[in-house]
Amino acid sequence: MDVQVLIAGAGPTGLTLAIDLVRRGVTVRIVDKAATHFVGSRGKGLQPRTQEVLFDLGVLDDVLAAGRPYPLLRVHTAEGATDRSMGEPGEAGEAEPWMLGQGELEAILRAKLAEHGVRVELGTELTDFTQDAGGVTAVVDGERVRAAYLVGADGGHSFVRKHLGVGFVGQPVEAVRMIIADVTSRGLDRDRWHIWPQAQPAMIGMCPLPGGEDRFQLMAGIVEDAPELTEATLRALLHERTGRTDITLTDPTWTSVYRANMRMVDSYQVGRVLLAGDAAHVHPPTGGQGLNTGVQDAYNLGWKLAAVLTGAPEELLETYEEERLPIAAGVLSLSSALLTKHARGEEDSMRRGKETQQLNLSYRGRSLAKGEHGGDRVPDLPTSSGSLFELLRGPHFTLLALGKTHPDLPVPTHALPELREHYGCDYVLVRPDGYVGVSTNNPQDLSTYLYTL
Repeated sequence: MDVQVLIAGAGPTGLTLAIDLVRRGVTVRIVDKAATHFVGSRGKGLQPRTQEVLFDLGVLDDVLAAGRPYPLLRVHTAEGATDRSMGEPGEAGEAEPWMLGQGELEAILRAKLAEHGVRVELGTELTDFTQDAGGVTAVVDGERVRAAYLVGADGGHSFVRKHLGVGFVGQPVEAVRMIIADVTSRGLDRDRWHIWPQAQPAMIGMCPLPGGEDRFQLMAGIVEDAPELTEATLRALLHERTGRTDITLTDPTWTSVYRANMRMVDSYQVGRVLLAGDAAHVHPPTGGQGLNTGVQDAYNLGWKLAAVLTGAPEELLETYEEERLPIAAGVLSLSSALLTKHARGEEDSMRRGKETQQLNLSYRGRSLAKGEHGGDRVPDLPTSSGSLFELLRGPHFTLLALGKTHPDLPVPTHALPELREHYGCDYVLVRPDGYVGVSTNNPQDLSTYLYTL
């Protein structure tokens, strides 16, 4: 075997998976057919649950330093400008959505991966693969590579998905197309996200980006074919739709014409080949769900792949699809509902709440969820030892002993009787991805759970 896991695609999903695997001692190759790293503000919203994942991977401080909180919206209409909040205040101890462009996030993740001795292989294309009972034989730039597993994290146009023949159900939303561009602009306050919802023939917005003075992301709906995206045409579009010739626009560094899509696979796994991120589901940008769902796909898959590679039953991998496919379907439904509001021009179409933060997503009722709290995300509850997340951090199961005694198990154990009121039981076994595996009063349930994985 040349490598244990071959990952096709080095976006946030592939990079998250690679980091999670290598810190568990799994050998990884991660390839991307792109000749250069992506630089741009696409996927700029990091939800609180994703920030928890990034904390565990050891990159959250860098992400927070490079990004910024979401600003208030400033809505410009014929009647004047009004300021609005996009979201509701978070609960105590919970993060707020954070703004950082995908290109900058990827750079941070690549740097962390490099600390583990693994680098992204750019300009390296997966062109074929076959599989058998023992592994996957892939062709990468003409080289034959033998891997135990292949993961397709190669985006909405995924070669891996197409080669597998997996269904990709859904449709493009022809009515929603948008120009997006990263530009330098002066004349607008940088502490507000400026929106002209009534602009003709379609809305336009300017969102201040972190990390650079006078950098904004321009967003403009289009109803006809997109013009050539030059500096001059973007400037003219901005001036025409806002009526503000005092706003400058120069130096477009990344431009894109976006057409909303709503699609997802009917299977996350075929044998030893698995799909994750946009290769498995593509979302409208409304609600900032796509990138975040992909990162959490990877976080769910990483510990399971590593466990199987070190002797756990292969059936454990079946729980990846069991848990993540319903989540993707639910998140896609949410994104679609928000898109409908946006298309109708509803006043609250930009407002976000708990449903978009992904903190309440649960695996309750799935085969790995045991007990009253099985499948629930573990919040960062205050403890006598400080942050609970600090105690959970790392690629392992953790036992929270909430009663007077605890069994001797081969996992880190923390006696935290102060949490018994919250959980109402003696033991909570937390999975490596921060969800409750078992909540119980019977220590035998813990041993049974661990030794059957």
